[in-house]
This record gives sequence, structure tokens and C-alpha cells, in this order.
Amino acid sequence: MCSVITLHRPGHICPLALAANRDEMLDRAWDPPAAYWPEQPDVVAGRDRSGGGTWMGINGAGVIAAVLNRPGSLGPAAGKRSRGELPLLALREGSARAAAEAIAGLDAGLWRSFNMVLADRDGVVFVRGLGLGRPEVEALAAGLHMVTAHDPDDLESPRVARHLPRLRAAVTPDADDWGAWRLILADGRGGPAEQINVQPRGGFGTVCTSLAELHEGTPPRWLFAPGPPDQTDFAPVAITG
Repeated sequence: MCSVITLHRPGHICPLALAANRDEMLDRAWDPPAAYWPEQPDVVAGRDRSGGGTWMGINGAGVIAAVLNRPGSLGPAAGKRSRGELPLLALREGSARAAAEAIAGLDAGLWRSFNMVLADRDGVVFVRGLGLGRPEVEALAAGLHMVTAHDPDDLESPRVARHLPRLRAAVTPDADDWGAWRLILADGRGGPAEQINVQPRGGFGTVCTSLAELHEGTPPRWLFAPGPPDQTDFAPVAITG
């Protein structure tokens, strides 16, 4: 299970802030965000070496795409394509809405179940793939939302129930100041189902963290920590476009 937090503020100088912890098998090899795909030169994304796709990326138009597993669907499955393809497909588009429409036109049965978060300066769209039929699209209202393996803001998720109120009460990111959110993202306390910074167990844990901002009139900004956020420094990612 990963965690993606979005904050959409229409009319604000930074209309979109997005933070994400990636949880994965610790021995699954990956590369930090860069422009790895010659056929999509404006896409900057982390690269999963196993499937060749990504868990999160940004394109030159300022579209962010992230994919997460749904419950009980960790890892690959015979006969199913890698979910890491999905953000790259979405990042062919020039807006989050167009990206959602493109994903909604696919056969969800080609992949194990998934959640996707698609965002740009105009808003955030959630896409749910249930392993059959067409993916379902839900535009999220302005404000703060948290997505894990469950639906957005689902308080049946112990992680969401613990951390969503804390995020909503925290000082929101402004002018590259992520201090309050960074403390929450680095929090490894609580039971295994509650941890937003998943402590290593069974070869699984939080492996990296992203902080992304979309400002008006300037390129996207992405800070990346290539390890658990309580142990690893953040550095800017070079954005193409």
C-alpha cells in the first residue's frame, strides 16, 4: 500500500500540492525520477526496473500521474500487464481530465486492480480499476484528500483514519515549505496498518517519498527522497518541458 495526498486550492499561487510515500518490496530494484523514455521526452518519472514502468511521474504540461495497488493485489500476476504502464499512458495527455478519460477507455481486466491519482493545476481525478470492465473515474472536490489502497478519504483504512485528520489540521505547504507534511510522512508510529511511513517488515516498507508542487506560470517542482523520509534527504528533480 502506498499513500498519496493531494491539496487543490483554486486561485492560489500554488493550486496543487501532492505528497506521496511509495511502499514496496525492499529488494525490488528501481531508479529515481528522470527522463527515461525517449518516446515521451517530456516525462520525468521514477522507473521500476522489473516492469519498466513507473509509480509516479510528471509531464511537461504539468500533469502528475501516480498508481497504487488496491487491497490484496500487491505484486505481479500471471497473465496481467504491469500497472507501471498506466502512468506512462496517462502522461501522454495534456490535462488530468484527458488522462482520466484515456485510462477510462482501457480494459481494466488487463491489469490487477489499481487506484490512480491524476492531477494538474485545475484539479484532481481519482481512477479506480477493479480488474474487470472499464476503470471508474471520480473528480475530487477542491481541498485535501488522501488515497491509499482504498477509495479516497476512506476512514475504514486505519492509515487514513489516523493521518487524514492530522494532515487537514497541519500547516499546508507554501513556497516550498513542506515542514508539517514532512513530519507526518516520516511518522512510523502506530500499528502496521496505521503507519504512513511503513517500517520494514517481511521485506516490505516505505522506499521513497515525493513532494510535488504545481505553481501558476512556472514549471512543476518535485522534491524526492530516495529512501524512507525519516532517514533520507530530499533533493530537487530536474523537470523537462
